[in-house]
Amino acid sequence: MLSAEDIRNLVDGGEGYNVDFKRSVPSKVRELTEEVCSFLNAAGGYLLIGVNDNNEIVGAEIDNCKRSAIQGSIGEISPMCHYNMYDVDVDGKKVWVIEVPSGKNKPYFFSGCTYLREGANSQKLTNVEEIREVFQRHERIYFDAIPLPKVNLLEQLDTDNFLDFKREAHIVSDVEDFQVLDSMRVFDDNNVAKSGGVLFFAQHPENVFFYAVVRCVLFKGTDKVYILDDKTFGGPLLRQYKQAIEWLKGKLQVAYEIEGIGPRKEVWEIPLGVFKEAIINALAHRDYDEQGASITIEMFDDRIEITNPGTLLPVVAKNFGRKSLSRNPLIFGLFTRMHLVEHIGSGIPRMRKEMLDAGLPEPTYDTEGMFTVSFRRPFKKGLNELTEIQIKVVQIVKKNPTFTMEQIGEAIGVGRTSVYKIVKSLKEYGILERKGRKSDGEWVVKM
Repeated sequence: MLSAEDIRNLVDGGEGYNVDFKRSVPSKVRELTEEVCSFLNAAGGYLLIGVNDNNEIVGAEIDNCKRSAIQGSIGEISPMCHYNMYDVDVDGKKVWVIEVPSGKNKPYFFSGCTYLREGANSQKLTNVEEIREVFQRHERIYFDAIPLPKVNLLEQLDTDNFLDFKREAHIVSDVEDFQVLDSMRVFDDNNVAKSGGVLFFAQHPENVFFYAVVRCVLFKGTDKVYILDDKTFGGPLLRQYKQAIEWLKGKLQVAYEIEGIGPRKEVWEIPLGVFKEAIINALAHRDYDEQGASITIEMFDDRIEITNPGTLLPVVAKNFGRKSLSRNPLIFGLFTRMHLVEHIGSGIPRMRKEMLDAGLPEPTYDTEGMFTVSFRRPFKKGLNELTEIQIKVVQIVKKNPTFTMEQIGEAIGVGRTSVYKIVKSLKEYGILERKGRKSDGEWVVKM
């Protein structure tokens, strides 16, 4: 049974894999039942009624009629399930708790459908193939839920990493470490740390899972012949994510835009947001049973590839880009608590949009054997790699950004056809861009 302090801590941490908030009892009570069903099919959780979307405790009143309706609706879940429903006074406001353990007879169904908890959201599965996949998945325990009795997580806790997590998850800093970890279902019923908790919070999880690292490689050219840089990042998953991002930032080209008197704006050759999505996706969804490979980030002159061990699950393969299921819901839920990911399955559409908004080709995917996402780099050349005539054009439009094609041709002494060819090549290199209309636009030099 939760105490008032427990509820405050859960509210401070926000919604996640094992916590869901409701301002009040919804008009359709089945919405609560769907959440309960999803908790049963996952690692269990808490449904708190009387907490709004801003993570504020506002209180709620549930009369006998509403309580009876909730109990009746939950009673329709099959097979029969166990749960606790009670109210707790929190600073003079009543919060109702529906406490749901992880179901022992998965999968559970409600109104002919089954529901899965993925991050901070519940997914509804209706067709036969999806439901069959659920049965197959629950024949074995999730990798990140496997207990590790030989690992004392509290002794091996990476303190700095844990502080970063609590800060970004908005968890009150003075709450005891065990209490925080336990509230996120990092321990099993015997207080033994689960694999997902060790991967996310231990100082050196690679000592237990030697393959659970991120390898970053920079190649010369467009093939895997000459290596210019090769780094491997271990430690807790959150640190692996941050180190991989910093490695990429040290290799990517960046320009700066200054608007008015405000601070300069960084413009990366590829938006950093797509790499954040791809790396977290790899860390959260990789097949940790696959011991022969690690996550790799490979950078070439023309592209960047991020490879994630493990093929797509059948349901995901069929609905690629529209539906996703996590192999490691505990790990995904921890990233969700930090607000680093939103709805599961939304990453691919978001990466596509960011690339297109930046004027770049959308990502491509290879799902054979492993999962690889590839981002095409804009082709850049330096002045020392341009021809003399190309350099002249760059210098002229820098001084005269409003020049027309005819004026550029006159300035360098070539005809209209030649000017068009030179300008086209500079556009393809990502050096020259035309903004505005032909009559009153201007040239922008990007180097």
